Parts: sequence; structure tokens; C-alpha cells
Amino acid sequence: MPLIPSTRAARLITAVAGVALGAVAARGTYATLTSAWGPGPDSKTPGPAARWNRTNFRGDRVTLLEGPALAVGVCAGAVLAPGLSPRLRTATVVAGGGAGAFGAYDDLSGSAGARGFKGHLGALARGEVTTGAVKILGIGASGLAAALVVNRNPVDVVVNGALIAGSANLLNLFDLRPGRAAKVGMLAGLPALAHPVAGPVVAPALGAAAALLPEDLGERAMLGDAGANALGAVLGVSAAAGLSRRARLGLLAGVVGLTAASEFVSFTKVIASTPPLRHLDELGRRPVQAAAHRPLPADLLAAPSAE
Repeated sequence: MPLIPSTRAARLITAVAGVALGAVAARGTYATLTSAWGPGPDSKTPGPAARWNRTNFRGDRVTLLEGPALAVGVCAGAVLAPGLSPRLRTATVVAGGGAGAFGAYDDLSGSAGARGFKGHLGALARGEVTTGAVKILGIGASGLAAALVVNRNPVDVVVNGALIAGSANLLNLFDLRPGRAAKVGMLAGLPALAHPVAGPVVAPALGAAAALLPEDLGERAMLGDAGANALGAVLGVSAAAGLSRRARLGLLAGVVGLTAASEFVSFTKVIASTPPLRHLDELGRRPVQAAAHRPLPADLLAAPSAE
């Protein structure tokens, strides 16, 4: 049985504690990783550091280490946070850790040759195993494993597994501008924070995302697949733990619909053409016209572009 906080005050304390633990774990991990592997003053830094460097939509040099830091923060927060049953702790770590690990694999080894479900599955049908296909299958497997931990009813396992994996993939589709995926994840997860069962699941993820958001908006780092997939997967676990089957089916239909729409519609164009969404999307980010043109570092000229 879930360890449900018995009073509103207890739920508030539990939520605050989970948010704080996720934030501290994510910031500590980010500081450790960037100290060891982050960009140094020399843009031609060889070795592990260079593998985590990318260019963002402006052509500026950033690090992908925000993603692993968020995934570790989410998992550590889930292990330490109060209010979670052993079952939900395990499901959160399996979903968040698995999505983060397969996302990091695609971040480091992927190419721009195939994009989206259609591109990766089409390549797979031709006998070509892309890193994106490995990620899709891996996140699907980890989502199914987490779903088995949440609820062993066969119908719920299928629904929850699809919801966890689908949420991981969908949030990654928003990671095309600084801070966008983190904002979407935080807005999606905020209502769950008040739920006695879903709240303790989502709290560390919200804390980790909020703690790393300044790095993302400041264009020093990006979530990449590792961070966006991990955050989305944990949002899926919180929905699996806290919503009725009917509500989960409705949410899954929305996730599938948006994912399918992304193959034909640019989310960036929709956001840019909708003033309220555009203002929220740009909040905290430096304006495009403020970016001075800078030549790309030599070590990034051949690197795949992201965000």
C-alpha cells in the first residue's frame, strides 16, 4: 500500500521535502559532472568533455550534462523522498533511470540520419538499427518494467507502460529551445504535486527540473534526450500511480495524438504563432536579437546540432 500522508500539512511537508531532495541531488550531480567533464576555457578540450558538447539553436556551445544530472537527481530524490512506498520508489527509479540511460546513449552515439518514430521505425523496417530505435525499444522496455511494479493487472500494465514510454518520448519533442521541455514538464507535473499518491512521485522530478532550469535558460546547458526522457518518464509514473484507468486512457490518447501530430506539425511554429504560448516559452530566455554572432569552435563544426 502507498504511504499516503494523512493530512494536508503532512502532504505539504512531503511535497516540499521531495522537491528539495530532487533539487539538491540534481544541482550536486551537475556541479560534479561539469567539474569533471564540462566545457573548459579551451574549446578544443579533448576526451570525455568534448563528447558532451553540442551547439544550440543559436550556434552557441553548451553541455549536455544537464540531462544526466536531472536523471540522477530524479532517481536519488525518489530513493530518499518521504511518502513513497517501496513499489513506487522502484518504479520511479526504473522508469527515470532507464529513460535517462537510453537517452544518454542516443545523445552520445546518435546521428541526424533518422528522426522521430516514423524515421527510426522506418529504418528498422529496412534492417537498419539506429540509435534512436534502440532508445525507443529501451525506453519501452523500462516503461513496461516500471508498469509491472506499479500494478500487475494485465490491462493496467499495457496502459501504464505505454503512458510512461509515451510521456518520455513526447517531452523530448519539446526540447528544441532553451528551457522549453523543462517548463512543459513542470507545468504538466505541478497539478500532481497535491495528489497524495502521485505527489511524492513527481516532487523530486519537479525539484530537479527547477534547479537546473537556470542553466538551460542561460544557454549553458541543455537537457538532451537523457534529461527530457527521464523527466517525461517520471511524469508517466506519477500518472500511472495517481489516476483512474479511464483518466489514464484519456491521457494516453492525448500523448499518442500529440506524438503523431509532431510528425506533420512543428511545435515550435505553433508556439511562435500563439502569443500566450510564445510569451511563456520565451520567459527567462535571452531574446534572439541579443545573440551576437560567434564563429563555431572547431571541435563542434561536425557535431550534430540540438535544441
